[in-house]
Amino acid sequence: YKLKRSFLFLQGPCTPFFERLAQALKTQGHEIHQVHFCAGDIFYGRGIAASWFNKSASHLSDFLQTVYQRHGITDQILFGDQRPVHQPAVQLAKRLGIRNHVFEEGYFRPRWITLEREGVNNHSLLPHDPQWYWEVGGRLPDDPFTVAFKSSFVDRAVHDVAYHVAGLLNPLLFPRYKNHAGISAPVEYAGYIKRLTHLRFIREREKIRARKIALGKAPFYVLPLQLNTDAQIRHHSQFSDMKELIEHVLASFAQHAPTESHIVIKNHPLDIGWMNYQKIIAGCEKRFDIAGRVHYLEEGGWAMLGSNAQGVVTVNSTAGTVALEYGVPLKALSDPIYNLPGLTCQLPLDDFWKAGTPPNVELFKRFRRCVLHATQVNGGFYSDEAIALAVQNSVPVLTAEQSPLERLL
Repeated sequence: YKLKRSFLFLQGPCTPFFERLAQALKTQGHEIHQVHFCAGDIFYGRGIAASWFNKSASHLSDFLQTVYQRHGITDQILFGDQRPVHQPAVQLAKRLGIRNHVFEEGYFRPRWITLEREGVNNHSLLPHDPQWYWEVGGRLPDDPFTVAFKSSFVDRAVHDVAYHVAGLLNPLLFPRYKNHAGISAPVEYAGYIKRLTHLRFIREREKIRARKIALGKAPFYVLPLQLNTDAQIRHHSQFSDMKELIEHVLASFAQHAPTESHIVIKNHPLDIGWMNYQKIIAGCEKRFDIAGRVHYLEEGGWAMLGSNAQGVVTVNSTAGTVALEYGVPLKALSDPIYNLPGLTCQLPLDDFWKAGTPPNVELFKRFRRCVLHATQVNGGFYSDEAIALAVQNSVPVLTAEQSPLERLL
């Protein structure tokens, strides 16, 4: 006999995932309710009974408390714990003994999404103790069985556009709503269109350049960039944007890296091109006297670059887990879940260039096993096939008394 629960859905990804998940929970006899914060939420939550929040942020806690009481809420479901509307909601639910279930993009991609109780990334309840991963990961079976699925950039883009077209009604229906991304949809789309058009012309050239660097004689390091709008950067790092990161890393590289070494700065595949990285890098080359040793790539060959590099420097990107899979020395400049002694370099960045050591391969295997079993769900947010899989695999996690991580702990 499963306890009947009452689920409150807050903001989800810009897809029908939350609506389909809600229907699946309803079919099992659970109560379902939702809060709409903007017109996009209404568009993607059409099948769920909902309350509208269109007051100023200072009223959110009182509003939620009323919703919790009226509907006897036992569980709260949200996507990303750093959105302005989610931060107070998570804290309030914790105080009142309501369980938080946080979805996020997968720690390991592309077949996984993240589902954790109470928080993700820096707020994850995963232990920060390599010994725990060593012991528990040693007892766990290998990677859980996964089903592959197709999910394209087009799927993602179509949902995103639908969500933001609905958002044209926000001034009328939700006049106080502010988008969590801090950048408007038209600006974002204009950036994508410009960048994707540009990439069509240079893609082959970039692949050839990446291959040449990867197979060349000069030792090199890689700095994969993240998105300026990423919560991982804005809330979980010392950097306000990628410009600050580039300047910080290149200043250290110029002073402390072996003089014959090079560094490759690789742009994020979903970057919208509103920062001129080439110009920023050219300025640093001049200032730090490292002309000819820095290579900027818009695209191409992360697998080849990552596996042949002397080391990888990241803030907290999932590219870090890929570097660990390749067995390449890794320096994390903030505190992602994989920043553990034995996996990442614990020395300061200035020392990393000459003294970075490769990760312990067996520890990484055990770490990966623990993270997959404790926090990852096979599925995706964007294509129908991926969503169906994610819904099917999330329901047992959401309705269980203990989370997979609690069972391991």
